[in-house]
Amino acid sequence: MRAFDPEVVDAVWATIEPTLPTSNDCHPLGCHRPRIDDRLCFRGILIRLVTGCSWVDAEALLDHQVSDTTLRARRDEWIAASVFDDLRTHALAAYDRIIELDLSEVSLDGSLHKAPCGGEGTGPNPTDRGKQGWKWSIAADANGIPLGWAIDGANRNDIKLLEPTLAHLDDTGLLCDVETLHLDRGYDYSVVHDRLAALGLDDLIIQKRRQRGEPKIIKKGLTLGLRWVVEGSNSWLSNYGQMRRNTDRRTHHRHAQLCLVIALLVTARLIDWPDRWDT
Repeated sequence: MRAFDPEVVDAVWATIEPTLPTSNDCHPLGCHRPRIDDRLCFRGILIRLVTGCSWVDAEALLDHQVSDTTLRARRDEWIAASVFDDLRTHALAAYDRIIELDLSEVSLDGSLHKAPCGGEGTGPNPTDRGKQGWKWSIAADANGIPLGWAIDGANRNDIKLLEPTLAHLDDTGLLCDVETLHLDRGYDYSVVHDRLAALGLDDLIIQKRRQRGEPKIIKKGLTLGLRWVVEGSNSWLSNYGQMRRNTDRRTHHRHAQLCLVIALLVTARLIDWPDRWDT
């Protein structure tokens, strides 16, 4: 797991540190507890994200140098200050500047995962015997870099998340540069074609949906597009414990986790880039 590599952690922390909100450590009576170091809290947040453990376990893994309550409070403080959103923006901007995002082929798909604690943005998972789960829908460039996403309950149809996903992509100013969009057969409906055309996306590769009563015919050389790229991206995200089994109960907590995961993935890609020609 590259997320624990010192070079990756140091690079991500170097981006986060200047964006952290300032804290007032002064107390009129001088009797307050000293503030826990931000770097230590970041490590606790990272441990929970990667392993999927509880906050109490993250506290234990840090030898009780920081309480689970402080870890949660520091996370919420950083979310309120848009630290994780800024981190994701900086990571994608750095990738675009150094390697360049490839928007010639963009693929989009959803992924279902467990959410045993329920809460907002969750719902019965149709693929997991109706247990509580959540779903993310992401759009990835030709190299699998996640560009935009939307999250909701596991029972939300992929088509319902299509426009929010593209809207998030549009917020970054990248939607207008998308040339070809790849989708699976779950999006093969006329209403989807109309909505995408309204957004200026007319070059689509969507696997055809077999109509009711039509015989199942397997043709050689069937073009399925590049959907496997976003499926690989979903697999990368699912490697993180809190992604595949999320125990948070708030949507903004899951959003912050996605921002941090994507920043970690992009940072590792940038670190490996200078060694791309090594054998």
